[in-house]
Amino acid sequence: MAKIKQKQQALNLRKQGMSYSQIKNKLKVSKSSLSLWLRKYPLSAQRITELRGRNPARIERFRNTMLNKREKSFDEVFRKVKNEIGELSDRDILIGGIFLYWGEGAKSSDYETSLSNTDPDALKFFIRWLSLFGVSKTALRVTLHLYQDMDKERELTYWSKELNLPEACFRKPYIKNSNLVDLSYKNGFGHGTCNVRYFNKEMWQYIRMALKHVRGSRV
Repeated sequence: MAKIKQKQQALNLRKQGMSYSQIKNKLKVSKSSLSLWLRKYPLSAQRITELRGRNPARIERFRNTMLNKREKSFDEVFRKVKNEIGELSDRDILIGGIFLYWGEGAKSSDYETSLSNTDPDALKFFIRWLSLFGVSKTALRVTLHLYQDMDKERELTYWSKELNLPEACFRKPYIKNSNLVDLSYKNGFGHGTCNVRYFNKEMWQYIRMALKHVRGSRV
């Protein structure tokens, strides 16, 4: 009698559009029994599509599959780019730094060569670029632009470690009268903005003339 009752319950649930897995979990009956009882009651193509779309595990597998494909595609392109570009020479870094400064560097203050960015890698490249001119890290001055709800000591430690600069290079941070948590767009703003500066007349003049040369080049 119990099997007959389970079979009838299974039929009723199937007519409601449930999948084998859903019925199996609800009635605690084997999938082989369901296959026997419900073989004449297939789901419609539309219902199968609906069930697949609502299956969290299937959705997660799909997302992971697409993510893996995307990462694999990026890896292949990265290997191609790395092979074609090769290792950067000092001249490559010199020219790259000039274009970086053209786009991101400060150009209004006399004798100041500086770059502000939220990306530590951009600032690492800038510091490496400065080293080509014999600029010591200890000669750099750094100011953080932070939000008032940020942990100042934590951010100081973060940027000091990321840029491999002693904390003695850092000046008093500029604190914005707004909160990080209030920003609707936070990408790239998790640790505030870091400004790296170097004061030297000859360096400042060199960069100005390098930018003039780049602007005047014919492409």
